[in-house]
Formats: sequence, structure tokens, C-alpha cells
Amino acid sequence: MQHVTLNNGVEMPILGFGVYQIPAEQTEQAVSQALAVGYRLLDTAAAYGNEEAVGRAVRASGIPREELFVTTKLWVQDAPAQENTRRAFETSLHKLGLDHVDLYLMHQPFGDVYGQWRAMEELNREGLARAIGVANFYPDRLLDLVFNNEIPPAVNQIETHPFFQRTAYQDLMRDHGVQHQSWGGFAEGKNGLFTHPVLSGIGEAHGRSVAQVVLRWLIQRGVVTIPKSVNPDRMAQNLDVFDFELTGGQMAEIAALETGTTQFFDHHDPEMVAWLSKRRLAG
Repeated sequence: MQHVTLNNGVEMPILGFGVYQIPAEQTEQAVSQALAVGYRLLDTAAAYGNEEAVGRAVRASGIPREELFVTTKLWVQDAPAQENTRRAFETSLHKLGLDHVDLYLMHQPFGDVYGQWRAMEELNREGLARAIGVANFYPDRLLDLVFNNEIPPAVNQIETHPFFQRTAYQDLMRDHGVQHQSWGGFAEGKNGLFTHPVLSGIGEAHGRSVAQVVLRWLIQRGVVTIPKSVNPDRMAQNLDVFDFELTGGQMAEIAALETGTTQFFDHHDPEMVAWLSKRRLAG
């Protein structure tokens, strides 16, 4: 497994297993299978509703804790955000059944971001979260956080796939020591991703699937990625991407697929901002 080194020296696998949209009742089995085929980075969130199932799979695996990298995420908190952030973290930690997480991300760039971040800095200093970062932050919000806080984000997890590549943004993040992580790497199959002639042609040239081509493209860019599957064969296939390399020409072919826009939702859209900001998690 290839690793990246975060801005505080913590090492993070470049390829992991995501559990977004896996129902809680299926998550424990899926995570157990992912761990069995070799995944060591697990990505969940309070908003996914499956932290407990992830924790059960981790404990049942028998894999030493230091060999695993577990990420979870903080949802938007009401005031007082600093106190509520710690409470939310403790809830996530209890559900996971762990004594620390390896990465704690602020899931959305809304609410009292500074109050939330101050609490996350405290969790980091106390060793409860080995690294802290953000998700879905656009450049202006990310740089505001970088420039005006003691601990800069170690990671920014954002929509990244062949149709929305975030190349210039990745350069900006690299300049400020923030690791780029992808969510939605397969664009949920939008724009015919799994049958796209460019991606299929590259796959045929290497004897690989389109999914493997996309994951290899992300890895060669230095982007951490967390594909999801509930099929053990696909889990194993997604992990099997470290023994081939895309050529410069193939990387350029994929670069030409850029549309320059999200395939899901825009965090600048007032209706989306209102929906995310008002949503609260039960319990």
C-alpha cells in the first residue's frame, strides 16, 4: 500500500474504503470483507449513520489498531459550537468503540466553523484525533481556515473524478500543505463513466477495468481515494491498482474529460447552503 504523509507527519494510506450510502445493517459485513481483502483506511461520518457498524467490524477483525487508519466526520453544530463539537466527537468515538480516530473532518463549511475548528484543534492536541481536516471546502473557505488558525487542515475531502478534476485546486492545496482527498471518485457512474470510450480504451490497453483506471489516475495524481463497494470481488479489484501505471498520454486523455463543474451539488447554491445548514442529526 502506498501512503501519503500529512502536514503533521501522520501517514495515511492513499487508497481506502468508504461507507457512504451503505445501509447500517450491511456496513459491518462490508467493512469486515474490506479489511479481509487488505484495506486499512476506513472512512465514515456521523451523518452516514453507520459508525457503530464500522466499529464492530474493526473490533471483530483482530487487526492491531495501529495498523488501521479510521476517519469520521463532524456534522454542522448548533451554538455553542465549541462545546457541541466535543460532544459530537465523543458520541462518534463511543459509537466506533475506539479511544482515538486517525482523522477527524469537518463535514461541511457551514455553521460556526471557527468554534468547531477550535474544538477540533483541542482534540488534536489531546491525541484524540491524530489529524484534523475538512470536507467540501472551496478555496476561499479553506484558505481562510489555513491563514487564521493555529493548526491548518491536514486534509480536504472534496468531489473529485474525471469530470470534475480540481487540478488547479490541488496545486493550491499542495502549496499550503493540505492533502487532497477524493469523494465520488467514480462520479456514481454519471456521464456513462463505466462505459466511457476513453476510460474503457485505457482499461483495455492495460487489461484493467474502468474503475481501476480511475483509481490509478487519482493515485498517480497523489489524491487519496475511498471507493465504496459491497461486492468482495470488486473490493479486491479496486485494491489491485499498484502494479500498473498510466502513461503521460493516457493521463492527458483523462484530463480532457474535465467539465469544470460538479456532477452532484454546489456548496455555493443558496438552497443547498440552507438545506445543509439546517439539517441536524438525531441523537
